[in-house]
Order: sequence, then structure tokens, then C-alpha cells
Amino acid sequence: VKPMTPRCTVPKAVPVGKSASLHCHENEGFPKSTYSWYRNSEPLSPDTKSSAKAHNSSYTLNPATGTLVFHAVHKGDTGRYSCIATNDAGFAKCEEQEMEV
Repeated sequence: VKPMTPRCTVPKAVPVGKSASLHCHENEGFPKSTYSWYRNSEPLSPDTKSSAKAHNSSYTLNPATGTLVFHAVHKGDTGRYSCIATNDAGFAKCEEQEMEV
């Protein structure tokens, strides 16, 4: 079963240095969806160690739960965030939402 449009929760504004949690979830898809996050249409790597773009950003992305947690946001984390739920039957994307730091 193809995933339905996931519900995305993105904080509107986060003070520099604070943590921020972004959530993405849908429960219609079977098999269970995995989630990927995008900032300004650029994919965020689940592995911050290997991604050159992400090395100065401290976040944890859990593809199984759809949770993206910034441990300490900085100005560069400002942007439009969206999430895609994917399984063997297809994918669905939530609306982009702005997060300001």
C-alpha cells in the first residue's frame, strides 16, 4: 500500500543554540514507510559524518521514525523543510514548512 501524505511538524522559529525536533509520520503505508528529510529541496543525509554539506550541522535523522532532531541550531539551519515517506509501493511528500533560526 502506497504511503499517504505524511503529517509533518516543523517548529516555526528556534533560538540559535537551542534544540529543535521535526517530525514526519504516516501510518497507511505497507510495508512500513521510511522517511527522508529535505531542506530547500536538498536531501539531508541520515549520516552527518559522511556528508560534506552536513558536517557543520549537528542533527540526528531517524529514517524509521521520521524524526529529525537538531541538537543546537545555527543560522544555516534556517530553511524550508519537507519530508518524504517511501515504501515498496511508492512515496508521498508533505508540504514544505519554514523553520527560522
